[in-house]
Amino acid sequence: MLKSYEAIYENGQVKWLGKSPEIDNARIIITVLEEEKTTKKRHFPVANLVGKVKILGDIVSPIVNEEDWECLK
Repeated sequence: MLKSYEAIYENGQVKWLGKSPEIDNARIIITVLEEEKTTKKRHFPVANLVGKVKILGDIVSPIVNEEDWECLK
């Protein structure tokens, strides 16, 4: 039966993150999971634009009335 254990490989050593296998000798297969280096950044308004920008429309209410849409004519 196959069992999985979580570990970190660092400087040629395996460091178990949880319970280590209770065996003396075994053949193992290692799958390397690359760490994601990208982190989600929070977007904040540009300080010099705060209070100076007016939002004219959004997805829910368009800026132009439907009667004025040229593509519908």
